[in-house]
Amino acid sequence: MRPSVRKSVYAGIAGLSLAGTVAGCAPSAGSTPAAGGSTPPAGGSAAATSPAAAGASTLAASGTEYKDGTYSADGTYVSPNGTETVGVQLTLAAGTVTDVQITQHPSNPNTRKFQGEFAGGIAAQVVGKNIDELNVSKVAGSSLTSGGFNKALEQIKSEAQ
Repeated sequence: MRPSVRKSVYAGIAGLSLAGTVAGCAPSAGSTPAAGGSTPPAGGSAAATSPAAAGASTLAASGTEYKDGTYSADGTYVSPNGTETVGVQLTLAAGTVTDVQITQHPSNPNTRKFQGEFAGGIAAQVVGKNIDELNVSKVAGSSLTSGGFNKALEQIKSEAQ
């Protein structure tokens, strides 16, 4: 790599690092998100279920602002048994996932097994991470449920902006 290009790359990385540090230092209003939630509305749309969700917003690492709060959405995916649905509830603070809950909607025993395994292992993969860095591919042996989770995640991200 040429020296001038290398300096530009390093300067860009340093700038991103500084921006992330500054964004992480910003105080957030209503720093205690509500722990409760409700069932997502029909149609698979995301819904903010916390009064805090309408309040403070924080800047995530991507530069996108997300409101602190608890959000819910249903995501669908296709399994060998047909279309399946998984409910996702995420709590955000400063663009970071602080809690995740999965609502299982199994249509058969096999789906129940895989959604249960997914629900048991998802927190370890997403809690404490920036919402923009999430793209779940396989959790506890369940890869198809991840597709539904990722669809719900996109709806939640949209609603939280």
